[in-house]
Amino acid sequence: MASLHFLLRPPSNPNLIALPYKCRSVRCANDRQALFNRIAPVYDNLNDLLSLGQHRVWKRMAVSWSGAKRGDNVLDLCCGSGDLAFLLSERVGSDGKVVGFDFSREQLSVASSRQHLLSKACYKNIEWIEGDVTKLLFSDCSFDAITMGYGLRNVLDRSKAMQEMFRVLKPGSRASILDFNKSNKQLVTSIQEVFIFLMYGIKPGHSLPSGQLSLAEGADNMEWMIDNVVVPVATGYGLAEEYEYLKSSIQEYLTGEELEKLALETGFSDAKHYEIGGGIMGNLVATR
Repeated sequence: MASLHFLLRPPSNPNLIALPYKCRSVRCANDRQALFNRIAPVYDNLNDLLSLGQHRVWKRMAVSWSGAKRGDNVLDLCCGSGDLAFLLSERVGSDGKVVGFDFSREQLSVASSRQHLLSKACYKNIEWIEGDVTKLLFSDCSFDAITMGYGLRNVLDRSKAMQEMFRVLKPGSRASILDFNKSNKQLVTSIQEVFIFLMYGIKPGHSLPSGQLSLAEGADNMEWMIDNVVVPVATGYGLAEEYEYLKSSIQEYLTGEELEKLALETGFSDAKHYEIGGGIMGNLVATR
């Protein structure tokens, strides 16, 4: 959505209007919380720059997989600056309700400001709440759909977060969880290789196999991309150390099969992980 692409200024700037949102006591990893507070002012700009805008396509897919429909009550966990929450709002309409939930006060401030500046009628149905995804503030079976974009990877107790999602979802409803994909596949098609080259900077001079890219090479190229593309770009914003964290968080994340297993062990009746973006991204769809 072109209307969502604009320059965000730090919350201290008087031109950025900080609207009220609910503040709760947060008891989670303080260092990760502080990290996302620091990157909040440039988070959207960096996402657009580093993904060439493709993150918006993946987020639309995540919202579609959630099954959210008009009139639904939906929850966007780790909502950040609000991209998925705004998409959910358009999907459920003015007679629906969206809760954007995050542990970063600065990210919520940016999201709230965007809600005001975009001034779309349905966006009035969004409420921003600060809190811990492992201790959700909602009653059992409260939501018709849940989304989480690039959040589960940053949660220390992923099992507890999944349990909380299961608890607050209505029976038969879905959680749609988008994040980087820690692939266990060894083959990627030539089309996917081109995508990876354009999107994520395959090492200059690195010779691609005619039809395949090994898992080890894929991991090496992802690390090279982070070291030589992501971190230098983030350095221009004074956030090099913050984005170096990205590499270790991906290395420590779960594969698609492990995510499916986690969802099923939590109690979800069905779980399917889809690789998207040439296998760089993945989306878990879990049905309660």
